[in-house]
Amino acid sequence: MLDNILSLRFIDIFDIILVAFFFYQVYRLARGTNVMRIFWALIIIIVAWRLASISGMKLTSAILGSIVNVGLVAIVVIFQPEIRKFLLFIGTKTSINDGIFKRIMFWRRNAANENTINFEPYIQACMHMSSSKTGALIVFRRQNEVEELINTGERIDARVSSALLEALFFKNSPLHDGAVIVQGNSVLAARCILPVTSRTDIDPNLGLRHRSAIGVTEQLDVISVIVSEETGAISYAANGEIHHDVSPTQLRQYLEEKLCQRL
Repeated sequence: MLDNILSLRFIDIFDIILVAFFFYQVYRLARGTNVMRIFWALIIIIVAWRLASISGMKLTSAILGSIVNVGLVAIVVIFQPEIRKFLLFIGTKTSINDGIFKRIMFWRRNAANENTINFEPYIQACMHMSSSKTGALIVFRRQNEVEELINTGERIDARVSSALLEALFFKNSPLHDGAVIVQGNSVLAARCILPVTSRTDIDPNLGLRHRSAIGVTEQLDVISVIVSEETGAISYAANGEIHHDVSPTQLRQYLEEKLCQRL
């Protein structure tokens, strides 16, 4: 054992860390979903198959072996949403994306718009809607294209203002349902439909608005800001995690930190 430990090369240690990181990220994505139950069911089937083979139970072993043989196809079919989510995670939320990719994309963006975002309309609108308990869901685009989300709603393409945001979320407005997609100082679309998280480990009292805010950040590199219709509390979600009941100052600081990063 000691000889094996001493014979470890740097590449072996890196290999172990890489595999551990991979399984940790898979666990993060599967945590709180039914995927974990399916995963343990597959483990039980494989163990049972090996035990049946060792014990000489030919019929049971043959049946379980057939299930294992088609297991790869079954995994792809059953875990399709999770595999897609994991690939999106790798493509948009890794350090490579946050470093090299951002520097490449920086030159393709409108630098003036990126670095001079006026957050006052967003903060003022959230404060006013919070005081009146008007439900709202604003999604800030970062790296990913959001054309699919925009196509589910009504395209706006207007300069952002507090009055515009409040009008869009006004209860009698035909556009108040769904999410508003924004980028920089522009409102891109309203009444957009977002993917809902399938996690079961979040607060069961959270409604569809909050679950949609979490769901879209699980799949895309965006930030969601939510105003609760029941309590008026302001929250934001990013990377599949939600932060409840934040102050306008905390919201402003977070948005400035994440959306106005200098490269």
